[in-house]
Amino acid sequence: MDGKELKLLLQEGEGPRGEFKESFDARGLSREMVAFANSLGGVIALGVNDKADIVGVSVTNYLKSQIQDVARNCDPAVKINLKEVDKVILVYVEEGVDKPYKCSEGFYLREGANSQKMSRNEILQFVIGLGRVHFDEQIQKDFVFPKDFDENKFNVFINRCGLTKTVNSKEILHSLYLGKVVHGKFKLNNAGVLLFAKKPGLFFRNNFVTCVLYKGKERVKVLDRKDFQDDLLNNYEESINFIRKNLRLEYIIEGTGPRREKLELPEEVLREALINALVHRDYFEDRFGVFVEIFDDRIEITNKGKLLFDKNKLGSISLARNPIIFDMFYRLHLIEKIGSGINRIKKLVKDNGLKVEFEVDDFFRVRFYREIVNEPLNVPINVPINVPINKRQEWILAQIAEKGSIRMSTIKEKYPSLSLKTIKRDLAYLQSQKMIIFIGSLKTGSYVINKETNLKG
Repeated sequence: MDGKELKLLLQEGEGPRGEFKESFDARGLSREMVAFANSLGGVIALGVNDKADIVGVSVTNYLKSQIQDVARNCDPAVKINLKEVDKVILVYVEEGVDKPYKCSEGFYLREGANSQKMSRNEILQFVIGLGRVHFDEQIQKDFVFPKDFDENKFNVFINRCGLTKTVNSKEILHSLYLGKVVHGKFKLNNAGVLLFAKKPGLFFRNNFVTCVLYKGKERVKVLDRKDFQDDLLNNYEESINFIRKNLRLEYIIEGTGPRREKLELPEEVLREALINALVHRDYFEDRFGVFVEIFDDRIEITNKGKLLFDKNKLGSISLARNPIIFDMFYRLHLIEKIGSGINRIKKLVKDNGLKVEFEVDDFFRVRFYREIVNEPLNVPINVPINVPINKRQEWILAQIAEKGSIRMSTIKEKYPSLSLKTIKRDLAYLQSQKMIIFIGSLKTGSYVINKETNLKG
């Protein structure tokens, strides 16, 4: 490792694969070693503080010997490699082949940017699951680099992570555990392909998020459907846009300030649930993607994959089914820390007086309940009366004031390119704000001014 690569390591910061230690501490070092060995390996930078500043250590043969002794005294011994760069000792810890590893203080596992001590039940669960191979770390042999690699997607990722390209893309991908040289050729693993392939669907047919809007409470009448099959980040963002488009908006106006949009369900909980589905889904199951379903009374986000622990522990512990994918979303600042998402969802839902359910079986499903109201989709609610929304609605009010009433056919004549759905949406909004009412039969009736409402002309 040279100075440029060390700089990249410092930029990436502490995380599932990196730990900084300001000085030598045998007990602390042993905890980090076994945690990395029990996970996917990592590097401990000795001589770097928590702020990623190089403070340096006095590099001597005796210090190196002490570090080797710490690794040998773990049970079983942890395999490490030492390198020195700019008065920093880099302790490379390999993923263990004889898990679980233990230090004098117990069994530790790397979770996010921390090494957590495992309880007895967690150790049992960990041992039971040791035979499971992580999907995201498997090398995708059919992927051809750089032919199938999308450099633009990668650059967007680098910028969003706050990194700078001091070395070439291959070296960065390797340092992020997204690729390596296999038989003389550079290959991406499955996580790298899902993030940076030009066409991820060519390699994984289950890489999709299906978003569906239903009319009513059952899976019968579909109003809208979109299937997103790009990289994980684009699938996430497009799915969030679909949800936003099909939820009601509230415009909050405080004092003389600008109006603020607020979704009927907190956007943060929807993002948490969607990220959870993308990060923790079982990608070995190639027949099922992620589903986002919007009903009149609820939203359901579903992914395939059993919990890796007892369901009674939901919200108190978390094991990453796809640790590399988790790490990438963590670096994108879309995840705070492992195990906190479920609790944030519960708290935000409770604070907003809403209801959420978690369904755990072969699938993991989050169900958010909506308030049923007789309003069209994507129409702002709880807006103060007389606040103009768009020019069409202003024209409708002016026509009613002049003519005494109006019918949908008249609006269609004025706006021939407008769909009936949009016309109904405008009228429904004006009704919801008690500006107008409908009188007469469904076939011959019309819309008139609501005389009980004081409308300003």
